[in-house]
Amino acid sequence: MKGIKIELKWAVIFVIANLLWMYLERLVGLHDELIDKHAILTNLYAIPAVAIYVLALLDKRKNYYNGIMSYKEGVISGLIITLIVTLLNPVSQYLTSEVIAPDYFPNVIDYVSRTGEMTRAEAEAYFNLPSYISMGLIYAPIMGIITTLIVAFFARKKG
Repeated sequence: MKGIKIELKWAVIFVIANLLWMYLERLVGLHDELIDKHAILTNLYAIPAVAIYVLALLDKRKNYYNGIMSYKEGVISGLIITLIVTLLNPVSQYLTSEVIAPDYFPNVIDYVSRTGEMTRAEAEAYFNLPSYISMGLIYAPIMGIITTLIVAFFARKKG
């Protein structure tokens, strides 16, 4: 457990940041009156998400590897963070959907149905908690792996 203490810390930070982002989206109206802008603006979360991975790998390099970390060590650390974030994803999705933004699914279903982007049945099948949990279990590891492979390259440091 001591070997992954840093990864566990940063995975929890990542999940908390994600929940705070969802709360911010709700506060600024991206889950209701500005829902037409949600699909684009939600992608801005990539900035803090990458920053968290950078800080995590720099923390690992400094406090576990004494300032020297290979690309492989960085990748392993990032993959551990990704695994933990993926495992926490269903809880995060539940908290987002049931506590932070319980009106999001009904609002987005109404919006895409009204604009003709989807039929109501298609929207109801797509915008729901089980669907978002499934998507998160696919999306989180893909994005985590890609982010890890890139960030580990820049976080590495030879002795």
